[in-house]
Amino acid sequence: MLTYPVMRNRDHNDVAARESLVAEIEREVRETQVYLGKAHLDPRVLSAIRAVPRHAFLADSLRGRAYRNRPLSIGHGQTISQPYIVAVMTDALNLTRDQRVLEIGTGSGYQTAILAELAGRIFTIETVAALSEQAQAALAAQGYRNIRFRVGDGNAGWPEHAPYDAIIVTAAAAQMPGALIDQLAQGGRMVLPLGPQGGTQMLMRVDKDAVGRIVETAMLPVAFVPLVASG
Repeated sequence: MLTYPVMRNRDHNDVAARESLVAEIEREVRETQVYLGKAHLDPRVLSAIRAVPRHAFLADSLRGRAYRNRPLSIGHGQTISQPYIVAVMTDALNLTRDQRVLEIGTGSGYQTAILAELAGRIFTIETVAALSEQAQAALAAQGYRNIRFRVGDGNAGWPEHAPYDAIIVTAAAAQMPGALIDQLAQGGRMVLPLGPQGGTQMLMRVDKDAVGRIVETAMLPVAFVPLVASG
């Protein structure tokens, strides 16, 4: 039996800030539809953006900037992604409530929370133990109970729980990660940034069909921190 997120109280100012953020994401999607191939995201994704308190995954000193549509530093050389990018990547996965999702790069836990709003079980890996601990605390405080955590090398995935219906990688891989493709279910989809830090990176969608064939689709030019191995 799945356990879903609990209802959260939101004050008026917080609600207004989230609505403003969603409106900005919608505008940016329309502006980039030539890349995305669509002018509107799945309303369920936008509802998840409204539901998740981004400020809860940031230091108190950054609360005033929590609902700006931009990335922010979370320490350890990592960032919380721009909400537009979070929404686009989540939308590309086309999640349903019965699915199992692997996330590479827990980071602050914000993207994890968005996934947990939409899918049944989330398995998330973070290479920085301190970030994983902070994210676990933040997600527990928000009432999420459908997430499992691991500290380790995201490049290797989490084979014990494979195959996954969807995989999302929140840092840029220098090359297509074969271990993650192997852990993707037939009929599944992976979204990841691909390319070197400081060089040309592209957000990619990887689909595995019913007989295991792989189709790669370039979506959008992006700039992410690099995917690194632990240890």
